[in-house]
Amino acid sequence: MAATSSFNIGVNYQEEREKITTFIEKFAVETTAPPSEPDTPSRRSRRKPAPVISFPYAEQLKAIAERTQSKLEIALDDIAAFDETEQLVYNIELNTRRYVTLFYEAIDALLPENHVMPSDDSDPLEVILFQRRQHDAAREGTNAPLFPAMLTRRYSVYFKPRSLVKAVSVREVKGAAVGHMVTVRGMVTRVSDVKPQAVVIALSCDKCGYEIFQEVTSHNFTPITECTSADCKKNASKGKLYLQTRASKLIKFQEIKLQELTDQVPMGHIPRSMSVHLYDDMTRSVNPGDVVYITGVFLPIPYTGFKALRAGLITDTYLEAHHVHQMKKQYSQMELTPEINAQIDALQEDQNLYTRLAKSIAPEIWGHDDVKKALLLLLVGGATKETKDGMRIRGDLNVCLMGDPGVAKSQLLKQISKISPRGVYTTGRGSSGVGLTASVMKDPITEEMVLEGGALVLADNGIACIDEFDKMDENDRTAIHEVMEQQTISISKAGITTTLNARASILAAANPQYGRYNPKKRVADNINLPAALLSRFDILFLMLDTPTVADDLRLAQHVAYVHMHLHHPQLEGNFAAVETNVIRHFIARARQFDPSVPKEVGDYIVNAYVHLRSRAKEMEDFQYTSARTLLSVIRMATALARLRFADEVDMADVDEALRLMDVSKASLMDREDGHAQDPISVIFELIKTMSKDGEGRMRSDISIAKIRDRVIGKGYTEDDFTECIETYQDLWMVAANGTKLRWVGIEDEYDDDE
Repeated sequence: MAATSSFNIGVNYQEEREKITTFIEKFAVETTAPPSEPDTPSRRSRRKPAPVISFPYAEQLKAIAERTQSKLEIALDDIAAFDETEQLVYNIELNTRRYVTLFYEAIDALLPENHVMPSDDSDPLEVILFQRRQHDAAREGTNAPLFPAMLTRRYSVYFKPRSLVKAVSVREVKGAAVGHMVTVRGMVTRVSDVKPQAVVIALSCDKCGYEIFQEVTSHNFTPITECTSADCKKNASKGKLYLQTRASKLIKFQEIKLQELTDQVPMGHIPRSMSVHLYDDMTRSVNPGDVVYITGVFLPIPYTGFKALRAGLITDTYLEAHHVHQMKKQYSQMELTPEINAQIDALQEDQNLYTRLAKSIAPEIWGHDDVKKALLLLLVGGATKETKDGMRIRGDLNVCLMGDPGVAKSQLLKQISKISPRGVYTTGRGSSGVGLTASVMKDPITEEMVLEGGALVLADNGIACIDEFDKMDENDRTAIHEVMEQQTISISKAGITTTLNARASILAAANPQYGRYNPKKRVADNINLPAALLSRFDILFLMLDTPTVADDLRLAQHVAYVHMHLHHPQLEGNFAAVETNVIRHFIARARQFDPSVPKEVGDYIVNAYVHLRSRAKEMEDFQYTSARTLLSVIRMATALARLRFADEVDMADVDEALRLMDVSKASLMDREDGHAQDPISVIFELIKTMSKDGEGRMRSDISIAKIRDRVIGKGYTEDDFTECIETYQDLWMVAANGTKLRWVGIEDEYDDDE
């Protein structure tokens, strides 16, 4: 039989280990030392600060030996700079798992020994290792078994990818990438609990006390049951082995689910997911909803148990994470650079800061200045308050944009979800109540029933953008009520009773009931949202597509410019648009302020609210003025104070909040001249009502004198009445010498009593 031919990979691992040792010892970084003496002009002219050479990895080894550091991250850019051929970096990227072992071996040889005696606060394993070393030293020369290298290591090695590496989507990671280092971009949709995973199992014999350490190299293992020591073999006692938990080495383990982003999914496909395993210091580094770059080793994992019987030879795959990079960090985790800090300081001194930031939101969309100002306040948010007895008053704003098709509602929602560090975009028709709140599912590892957060939970401390809000089923829409006011989600299903945090702002976009806004119908008929939901929105804008020659010309010029040049034209007022990253950092600093309301401003808000309540009769068509309206004014005024980096709310903030509410109500009313409904339609509806009898049947004719008296009593003019008669002359005719109005096609069933 012919022998199987061997394949020469052309890599000498002994030489590679020597290269690694040289890199760790010799890699140096040159930094500029701070001046040790006062810097004077004469000294500055004589010489420059002397460079200082540091050895970062050698210094980190000292910290590891002293137990002050437990993670060693090797930057592949450093290896590429050290090795001019870049062959070592190339080999690491192709065979990452093997080179992790080589780095462990090289570091173990270089690591200084720690002779410090363990204290009462030391890890139990440290105490056992110290005692074992003393025991072995006492019987030097014997064949005492050594500790496994994995047991004595108190550190982990990870690789940081090269800066020029290209991130791929989940579906682009193919079978050829097995064992290679890959960088995947996606959104974290599920995060498991952190659980201990065994790396080295300690077993002790009940007969001779012999200790056996068994390494665990996979997710499943079979423990040794019989003692293998020389004493037990000599006596043929076959001592049983018992697990010693305190002497075993357990590391933290966490599994996350990474899903493709929307822009990575081809047409007609659904997003794919990938399991990612995190170990030790990598755990708890991501949360559901984070958009991340994860670099790791792509590895197969065979099915076990009943899954193996069904799957046969098919194996599952996972990514063993080495490095995680957050694309959009939380406001509290953002790192300021000197350049961005200088830009924020310059913005703070700008007199037109409020207008400039608002115009910088989606500058490719023309107009909607007041809507953008409301969205800017939505991003900043008010200050969340908590009373002494624990009651929480929400500070996040909720905004609803309702309007005709084609007024850029969806584009505004998409832009806000990009600016916000935690922005989730979803649609009403494609979302269910469970998908928005939380679902109960079985954990694939522990087989336990666990909760998986929906869109509103993923948007915790962020913004949930819900498009086509009016297309949602009524049962699903009621799931949002608790989130919009209490900012929690109460779950009681499958034996799980809990409350999840959903501290998210809701930005909803909806179309009127008839597709387009019908000015001949009442506002309440057009909106078609329940009052319980409307009252939870702080601002409700109606964005109508009304034809105006001047506005249409400027809009068309703006759209044509964007399509020709692929960027927005110069903003009105010669403003320079602020970059999205700078806006995000500016908002992060603004959210650090917690403005308070002084007494005189509080009195002013109270008087303004009482005035709004007195005008409630005028607004009853579309919005009910309640205590929530008062809280909305306070939230918007607080957000305006945050934009100024102020610790107190002033009168101007309250006036601007009230102005935005008036503008939103004026846009809802949509009255072109005096914000009055079309008089012709009102008079027509009035004539129809007067023509009906008590049973709802139409009379064939009605007295014009009666109609005229009723119309003038309603506040309309004689000209409005005459115009209505002429507009609908196809539906009726004037009879009886101009004294009666007779409907066409309706027979006279009984005499009209005058």
